[in-house]
Amino acid sequence: MSLRTVIAAVDGSAESQAAAEWAAREARLRGLSLHIVHAWQEWSPGFVHAPFTGADNAPAETAVTRNQAERVPLDVAERLREGHPGLHIDVEQVCGRPVDVLLSAADKAEVLVLGSRGLGSLGGFLAGSVSLPVIAHAERPVVVVRAGERAEDEKQPGDGPIGRARYLDVVLGLDLARPCDELIEFAFSAAAARGAALRVVHGWDAPVVFGHDPEGVDPGHGVALGLREASVLTDVLRSWRGKFPEVEVKEQCVVGRAADHLVDASKDASLLVVGRRVRRSAIGTHIGPVTRAVLHHAAAPVAVVRHL
Repeated sequence: MSLRTVIAAVDGSAESQAAAEWAAREARLRGLSLHIVHAWQEWSPGFVHAPFTGADNAPAETAVTRNQAERVPLDVAERLREGHPGLHIDVEQVCGRPVDVLLSAADKAEVLVLGSRGLGSLGGFLAGSVSLPVIAHAERPVVVVRAGERAEDEKQPGDGPIGRARYLDVVLGLDLARPCDELIEFAFSAAAARGAALRVVHGWDAPVVFGHDPEGVDPGHGVALGLREASVLTDVLRSWRGKFPEVEVKEQCVVGRAADHLVDASKDASLLVVGRRVRRSAIGTHIGPVTRAVLHHAAAPVAVVRHL
């Protein structure tokens, strides 16, 4: 059994509360404990989020006192213990730069869970100024959850109790040019934990046709290319099907921008999983165009997995 925990970063905002709720459900699915982290600085930024008040833009002179800051993770833990009896939850508050605190926490996480109402918005420590650098440099998987995310949003619609309803598909965006074991394993494990199907989406671009190349304009040529891509996808996933025989796998090779197809697939997914290649630069938020696009527009929680 893994000694790591599911870690939820909280800052008192509605989106971090949604992230903590998601993290609690994930911890129960994985049979792990939940660790709540709150990063606090002894200064008041120009825009702060008044904890649990719904006020997005508090005046610059509003100071967050140490007492108020200490209540943030404790209040979250109290709510989660009521809703998830039996789940082991502990709390940590660290004074320091939120990016540094969360990157350090991520090293000990099975998965780090952040809240975000949109990566370009103001208010709350988990807005883009923190979440993007953490996603770009974390060694462990990071999941981003929007405000308003609910447990029932992850399940198949129906009349039965939500606890018994089947999870919607886990969706994996896979680049066949550089398939990564860490990324694929995370997606299969997430699907297995949920008893959900895994939908693997590979987007590819048809070659640009110049002039009147008979091979390029022949519709049969495009079909052949599509069949070749589908065959490669099947080959990549074959060994993983053997490792996770309980997971139903749906393979989709689609023509066009992968980001567009993944955003569309997220509308009926319980989780969207994408990769982030390791960048050697210690600065910047280089997460790749597909990952950036789905973080901005996906309807489901997004898991970003680091890979070589």
